[in-house]
Amino acid sequence: MRRIALSAAATTIAVSLTGCGTLNAAGSSDDASPTKGNDITVGLLLPERSNPQYEQFHYPVIKAKVESLTHGQGRTEYANAEADAGKQTRQLQQMIDARVDVILLDPVDTHAIAGGVRRAKEAGIPVIAYDRLAEGPIDAYITFDNELVGEVQGRSLLAALGDDPDSSEKIVMMNGSPTDPNAQQFKAGALLVLDGNVTIAKSFDTKDWKPQNAEKNMTEAIKEIGSDNIKAVYAANDGLAGSVIKALKAAGVSDLPPITGQDAELPAVQRIITGEQYMSVYKPYPQEAENAAEMAVTLAQGKHLLFDALTGERVDSPSLKSIPTHLVPVVALTKGNIKDTVIRDGMYKPSDICTPELAAACATAGLKE
Repeated sequence: MRRIALSAAATTIAVSLTGCGTLNAAGSSDDASPTKGNDITVGLLLPERSNPQYEQFHYPVIKAKVESLTHGQGRTEYANAEADAGKQTRQLQQMIDARVDVILLDPVDTHAIAGGVRRAKEAGIPVIAYDRLAEGPIDAYITFDNELVGEVQGRSLLAALGDDPDSSEKIVMMNGSPTDPNAQQFKAGALLVLDGNVTIAKSFDTKDWKPQNAEKNMTEAIKEIGSDNIKAVYAANDGLAGSVIKALKAAGVSDLPPITGQDAELPAVQRIITGEQYMSVYKPYPQEAENAAEMAVTLAQGKHLLFDALTGERVDSPSLKSIPTHLVPVVALTKGNIKDTVIRDGMYKPSDICTPELAAACATAGLKE
């Protein structure tokens, strides 16, 4: 049993990484026959647009998978909250009123959305927490192994500092939003690795994951610590990493310290090619999105045996115990494995990454077409 602290909620999430067996997820597994046909509607609520992955990968992949699984008869109703928790609550209510068959919910604020989840439950509409855990009576949860994300970032940062880093070396932690439970798990995983091995000189929780907030925080850290004394930066995602780099360059730093990231955004992959960013965490979004769509369609159709097989782990939220869960693995993305990850999986083509300005760097990295 592995326990992950959620400091924002002053509680814990317990994850049982059994990965085997079947669970009684959505009612009795004795009834394996579908209760609905292919003419279903999946509601998809995503939290914001500052991370381009939501618009570029999550929504289109889910939409296509729903159509494929339902032979073109299923539909996906999509809404984006643009980082506004109140707006997302209204969007959820609109989907309840429209009587969608199942909802995939990636919450802006995991606690604030709980009332809406309860109303969906009362209306007989199952809710699957997607990518971020929502409070309330959700039926299932799909995400990446978030604590592992932080551990991978932390281990990569230590590797960049050398085989035997000096524990007095100062680093800055640029964490994600305090209202996002995933951000707290990334942070917890990173601290498992970093505590005692380096000195965390400054640590920030970045409001709403906004890059401009990270840039302001990093500028403050540089003034307080001194740019020459910052040996590495833990940035929780690529958007924050880009702002950290911007602040360091504005302070006159040309030899950038190792900087982590997450999401394998195209600008981050390009920064990794040029050496400005040390690594990112590649989270295979198409796999997560396709699995989520399969869970949603399966649950809406009442195929309980299949749904059980898709949710081999269990998670506790602050308001609900033993939530059927699917955890998707992650990979540390560095210059050496770009070809074997984001290119191999079709996330990007070499031509997407290797602009004319990056031709020489791409050739050095073995990415020249």
